[in-house]
This record gives sequence, C-alpha cells and structure tokens, in this order.
Amino acid sequence: MCPFRAEPPNVISPSNRLLFWTGGLLVPSATVAVMSPEAALIGWAGVAVFAFVAIIDALMGAQTLDGLTVETEAIIRVSKDREATVSLTINNPAQKSRGLRLGLPWPRDIDTEEDELLTLLPSKAESSRVHWNFTPRRRGKYHLSRCHLEGRSPFGLWNVRRPTPIESEIRVYPNLLTERKHVAAIFLNRGTFGMHAQRQIGKGRDFEKLREYIPGDGYDEIHWKATAKRGKPVTKVFQIERTQEIYVIVDSSRLTSREVAIPSTDGTTTTLERFITASLILGLAAERQGDLFGLVTFSNQADSFVRAKNGKAHYAHCRDALYTLEPKLVSPDFEEMAAFLRTRLRRRALLVFLTELDDPVLAEQFIKSMDLLSRQHLILVNILQSPKVKPLFEDSNITSMDEIYEHLGGHLRWRELRELDKKLRQRGVTFSTLENERMSAQLVTQYLNVKRRQLI
Repeated sequence: MCPFRAEPPNVISPSNRLLFWTGGLLVPSATVAVMSPEAALIGWAGVAVFAFVAIIDALMGAQTLDGLTVETEAIIRVSKDREATVSLTINNPAQKSRGLRLGLPWPRDIDTEEDELLTLLPSKAESSRVHWNFTPRRRGKYHLSRCHLEGRSPFGLWNVRRPTPIESEIRVYPNLLTERKHVAAIFLNRGTFGMHAQRQIGKGRDFEKLREYIPGDGYDEIHWKATAKRGKPVTKVFQIERTQEIYVIVDSSRLTSREVAIPSTDGTTTTLERFITASLILGLAAERQGDLFGLVTFSNQADSFVRAKNGKAHYAHCRDALYTLEPKLVSPDFEEMAAFLRTRLRRRALLVFLTELDDPVLAEQFIKSMDLLSRQHLILVNILQSPKVKPLFEDSNITSMDEIYEHLGGHLRWRELRELDKKLRQRGVTFSTLENERMSAQLVTQYLNVKRRQLI
C-alpha cells in the first residue's frame, strides 16, 4: 500500500491582467483620491471596488486546480536520437472547462521543442490526454517525478500554480537503426541474412540415426557394434547442430571510455557505446539464426551475467542489462573474468570479446587468462581499430616532423597488435580489429562464418 502523501498547496501570483488593471485603474483612482479632495470619495470607492474584486477572485481562484491529477505511463521505452512521445492523462473530476499550462522538469539530456504545453480541458469530460514530444540525446535511465500545473482565476487576475506528483521512468536504449545500412539483411525475414546459399562444411556433431552402408562412407562413420549385430555394414548419421550458445563479453572498464567518432555524423561517442550497439546487433543476428544469445559485462569484476536463451523477452532482458552501462574508472581484471566464465559456462560456446588492449601489461594478463578458456570454448577477440594505428609507410601524405613521430607511434602500436595476434593464435584464439563504421557488420560476419564452418 502506498503511503499517504499530502497534496502540495496552490501558489497564487499576479497575472498580466492584474498588472494591467492595476496600472490602468488602481493607480489613477488612488491618485485622484489623494490629489483632488472633491473627488476623493469617487477615487477611494474605485480603489475599494478594485481591491474587493481582486480579493474575491483570489479566493475563488485558490480552488482552480483542486481535484486535478496527472497520470502517465510508468515505463516509457525509447531509442536514442529518435523522437518519442509521453502521454499525460489529466483527470478532471469537476468536469469543468478550464485552460491549463503544463510543465515537466525534463533532464538535460532530453530535448523538447516546447518548454511548456498549453491545453484546454473540455467540459463534461472526466479526463483528457495531451501528448508531449521529446528526443533523448543520451542512453540511460531518467525519471519524471512531478508535473507542474498552472491555471487562471475566474476573472483572470491571478495565476494559480501547483506541482502534482507523477511516476514515470524513461528508458533510453541504443539507436540500432543507424546500423541498418551495414547490416540491413538482419532486419529482413531471412534466415541467411541475404547471403547466397553455401554448402555446409562438416558432418555435424549430434547423432541422428543409423542407416545401411553406402559406398563412399568413411570408416570412422561405421557403427561397428550394429554392424556385427546385423551382419552388414551400418553407418552412423549425424545432424548439423542448429542451436549453439553465443556469449558477448563487453568490457566496461576505463579502456572503453575513449571517445570515437559517431559513424556518418560529426559527433563523438565512447568506445563502450559502440560495443553496446554491436552487441545488440549480434543478439538480433543470433535470434534470427535460432541460437542462444547470452551477455556478460565486466570491469574489475564480473558486473552482470545473462545466461544464453532466445526469444523476444530474453532479448529485452539483454537490452535492459546494457542500456545503463557506463565506463568505470578501473582497470579490467581479465583473470577474474576468465575464472567467472569457467565456473558459469559448462557447455562449449562461442565467446565474443569486445575490449581494448592498449595497455601492454593488461594485454599480457589477457593472454594468460585465455589459457583457462580456449581449451573449452571458441573465442573471438575484437578491438576497435584506431585510424592512427597502421604501418609506417602506408600513408605518403606527411608534411611535418610531428606527423612523422605520430606515424611512428602508430607503427609501433601496429607491431604490438601483430605480436598480440600471434600469441593469441597460438592458443586457438582469433584476434580482429574492427572498423568503427563497419563494426556491427564485421561482427555479424564473424559469427556467420563460425556458423557456416561449424567451428563450435
């Protein structure tokens, strides 16, 4: 049961109409009463009438907003940078026609075209609904806890204001539509993502049935016990595995707080923001392929774990686990993360790491942690490619000494990544650098290649 909460009192303030009549009637009447003794009676009578009307109007206007309440949706789900609408239901038990001015304390990361909203409540209607458009500019969770109401007194001499409590939570999710031009086939109803049909490689892992031997069957496919029992060669038939577990492991440590360009715009965002968008795109791809999609976020510890499942409700659960994720000013603990995954994941799965390995010490720790996981799971490690990390003589447009040193630093970093790639490949781990603008598409391509080759 909700605790009783007293309704806040009405606040009365003079309106422009009151100020106008004060200057046009009250001041002249008082001036006449003071300056002209012959007309003093008429002047003071005018002052008294004006004061009486203003007081009566104030007393009547104090009840203008009584009984009015505002309701809205408890949870509003929207996407970043996409226009959305919040619906406000105004309950009017008196069913009187009255004009209202509405105000909401919008967070700074939400843009609105109007600072206030004017509406007229119709008569003989217990409730009315108004819509307020807004555009969120940042992913996250926001709360609207009150709505400010303002009405007029009967004669319009006073403004009556009162805040009324509301309970609404705005959940701003990543905007996945910006990635559609790179992975448009995901949003089509095609299980192959628009790719050409290709021959499946391998014979599968799951046993399906026994059948008579056919010339060309390998000796490793013969079921020797059934062959001895039946007196003729019998072959084992395997079916291709269709459902596999896919886990995306997202790094939310200080390494992912670096700013990168937003594709197709002039703005910037964080590396973590790009990782979150790519993770959800990959989740959609796994859903369309019928696989089980799971999620792990970590920093200096495992922050969240969503076990691999499928379905719309599960995808919404994964999205809810990511939309409030922000970079933490801590170093990642890869060994702790690897130990956590070893205890939680018993079945062989595809592990897709989204991280940054700029720190050589942390990169060595990451390599050691892979020894715990690569024996059981198939691992893909992905980092975001920096435009400055490339071979020294790849760019011929160098005009100053500063650019030479800048390219030299990028070359040294490029060599470090190549050494990291070699060490990881020795452990059976695939290492890749993803382009910022094509990150989601490249991640989905990696996943489809694993599916096609039946590597899990």
